Amino acid sequence: MADTTVTARDPQPAQAIADAERAARHSGVRISELTDVAAMDSAYALVDRIWRPDPSNPPITAELLRVFAKAGNYVAGAYDGPVLVGVTVGFFAAPAGAGLHSHVTGVAGSARRRSVGYALKLHQRAWALTRGITTITWTFDPLVRRNAYFNLAKLGAVASEYLPDFYGPMQDSINGGDETDRLLTRWELASPEAVSACGGRPRTVDPTALRAAGATESLAVDPSGEPRTAPGRAGPVSLAAVPPDIEALRAEHPELARRWRRALREVLGDALGSGARVTGFDREGWYVIDRSGSGGSTR
Repeated sequence: MADTTVTARDPQPAQAIADAERAARHSGVRISELTDVAAMDSAYALVDRIWRPDPSNPPITAELLRVFAKAGNYVAGAYDGPVLVGVTVGFFAAPAGAGLHSHVTGVAGSARRRSVGYALKLHQRAWALTRGITTITWTFDPLVRRNAYFNLAKLGAVASEYLPDFYGPMQDSINGGDETDRLLTRWELASPEAVSACGGRPRTVDPTALRAAGATESLAVDPSGEPRTAPGRAGPVSLAAVPPDIEALRAEHPELARRWRRALREVLGDALGSGARVTGFDREGWYVIDRSGSGGSTR
């Protein structure tokens, strides 16, 4: 069962707690805040195993986790029995008193495909709402299809800004030296989209219906796996694809991975920079970009 450490009297946090507890039960984990040194050491070791970073530049340290927790920030873990299999860390952000920035969330390989990450994020949401926090932000690599679907569909968050090479080069097993373009994601915790997604009803889009209604493809995957751009054809609503597995491309075809990075930056980055909105992401790898100001078609 998820442990939010507080009792909510307001119906909104109470429902968030119930959603988090249900997600934790479904994943077969117990989620709780981490406070002692041993737990911080375990969390650091888990992050290190997941990312396998350059030893001189780890994503997080046990000492920093300890300080975050002591200062009242969010440090939590998912346990399968006595074993820590997931960790998530966030710190307070602007606007003061209403924002949290989620710095890192990771799940052990042994616990993948059990929706542990989803349970962790719902625990994070419940923790935030019980403290009056209404918005959580984080960044993710827009080329990673499963993360885009998770963030924009399963959680009901929105992509608010494209950040080119945000962290600079990162020599770890996930980023592989590629430029670190990121989407800044905003999760409005009480929005209808978030409430629905956290109740088990993800936001979905229908690319076929959108095409039939006139949506164009501004970025697609050609038969050879190359990115095919047509930014000049972008209408009020357009679709931008990402490859099935960018991490495999980085390892096996790094130049092709870099071409995908540049193509998505050109299409999605330029679109967001000019005021367009991302209104959804399809499980098969399509961003829906709305330039009309009236929102894209969802179902």
